[in-house]
Amino acid sequence: MSQFFYVHPENPQGRLMKQAADMIRQGAVVVYPTDSGYAIGCHIGDKKALERICRIRDISKTHNFTLVCRDLSEISEYARIDNTAFRLLKHNTPGPYTFIFKGSKEVPKRLLNEKRKTIGIRIPDNKITQALLAELKEPIMSTTLIMPGADMAEYDPEHIRDILEHQVDLIIHGGYLGEKPTTVIDFSEGDAVILRVGEGDPTPFE
Repeated sequence: MSQFFYVHPENPQGRLMKQAADMIRQGAVVVYPTDSGYAIGCHIGDKKALERICRIRDISKTHNFTLVCRDLSEISEYARIDNTAFRLLKHNTPGPYTFIFKGSKEVPKRLLNEKRKTIGIRIPDNKITQALLAELKEPIMSTTLIMPGADMAEYDPEHIRDILEHQVDLIIHGGYLGEKPTTVIDFSEGDAVILRVGEGDPTPFE
């Protein structure tokens, strides 16, 4: 049975954020809110937790995973980012974007795209996510919570509880969110390439 935290979307309770971060460090699989629906994540170095996420979402280990980061300095540690991309990210984060970069040596190989050696990077504009990351002091390995057979991210935490309370360790209720996915921008070959238009405005990257 998973734990279920009601967290204030504007003023996240520090006690609950600390408890959630401790659970992630200890191997928990966590469902948490972002600025584009709910995500499911775990500790960046936890292979078993990653395998659980793959089973829940019915995805392979070659799925394009995302590191959800606090800020640009954290991104620079895990992604190979040039000055042009850095400036674009500086003016457009936090926000509902996923950026694709070549991964650095800090990224566990199992998280990289097998062929392209890339990793997704996000800085969500969500106060709960930011508070959790500040407490954790490292990225969360994440993927959007899209259940098998569904097209959109889960947005209703009560429904998530109904379907996943026996499969995940923690669900953070941060309100009812929009279903629209992130806009995906690929910087892995240098210039920005828009792979998907979603919640984030693609104009700055065109």
